[in-house]
Amino acid sequence: MRDAVIVDAVRTPIGRRGGALADVHPADLSAHILTALADRTGIDPAIVDDVVWGCVSQSGEQAGNIARTAVLAAGWPESVPGTTLTRACGSSQQAVSFAAATVISGQNDVVVAGGVEMMTRVPMGTASKNGEHFPASVLSRYGVDGFSQGVGAEMMAEKWGLTRTALDEYSLRSHARADAAAEAGAFDRQLAPIAGLCRDEGIRRGGTLESLGKLKTVFKEDGVIHAGNSSQISDGAGALLITTGEHAAAQGWNPIARIHTAVVAGDDPVVMLTGPIAATEKALAKSGLALDDIGAFEVNEAFAPVPMAWQIETGATADRLNPLGGAIAVGHPLGGSGAILMTRLAHHMRDNGIRYGLQTMCEAGGLANATILELL
Repeated sequence: MRDAVIVDAVRTPIGRRGGALADVHPADLSAHILTALADRTGIDPAIVDDVVWGCVSQSGEQAGNIARTAVLAAGWPESVPGTTLTRACGSSQQAVSFAAATVISGQNDVVVAGGVEMMTRVPMGTASKNGEHFPASVLSRYGVDGFSQGVGAEMMAEKWGLTRTALDEYSLRSHARADAAAEAGAFDRQLAPIAGLCRDEGIRRGGTLESLGKLKTVFKEDGVIHAGNSSQISDGAGALLITTGEHAAAQGWNPIARIHTAVVAGDDPVVMLTGPIAATEKALAKSGLALDDIGAFEVNEAFAPVPMAWQIETGATADRLNPLGGAIAVGHPLGGSGAILMTRLAHHMRDNGIRYGLQTMCEAGGLANATILELL
């Protein structure tokens, strides 16, 4: 029976909005990561059956099927196709799932999956600037004028009794873990430096509860969500080489991990951010694994209440949750985040001998992907 394995995974350092990557075209950033992946694996790009690329704001410089544009920008053969997809913040995690499905089914043998988002150059919301994309039939069903992830984060904090102090403490821990990982060289093998950037640009040292306490809340006057306990607006890209175990052996590759289980779940679109809880339950049930079998969890830190509520509901221990920090510290380049997180997870599993790892992300519309990797 065919399977799907990750031969290698690479990512750019994540740049801050207006930071070191601001002058790089998103297709060129994508091409850079494709080239880095080919260099590391020694693959001849001509044997790649498809490039599946996640991108959320598919307008301006990210319009027109950026996967194909990236292939051409990388100088790969014209015979290599590419397709671009969106499942909101989980776009490139979904790209990996689709890539895995095509190699397992036999439609393809070698696929590159990943994604990009240059939020400096193509601001969030650009793709829907011409109007509300939810029709009145949907808005009236839920009794809202629109859907807001920030408001959903406030609703989560209230539902799970998460105080601003607790949220800010979590955020400081994210920065501390990311900084410690970077200083220890935990990211070095997975990074492809570009534009002089060799380290995730958003990691901050020396934050305190007092400094975070001075930040104004954004979505509710007397709320708890502010810039310091939310993910950073960022630029970045990541890519993974996906094939079958049999094909990898024939090519002489030593894969990092097998894609053991991949699911997607739907949940309340108003609160919007609770999907990872349902997706995790679904992934564990489908895999036959128990929570205690999982040695590391990557739960995207769109807002601090997301991983915190997830932890309360699942009962996972704090040391296994986002052990290298998360998007609050390093940033969240939307369409690239799924591939970036999976790159971080796969390398962390290999470096620490962790057999199973689980990644999950909240997504607009009340969606969430969850993927379980098995170390090889």
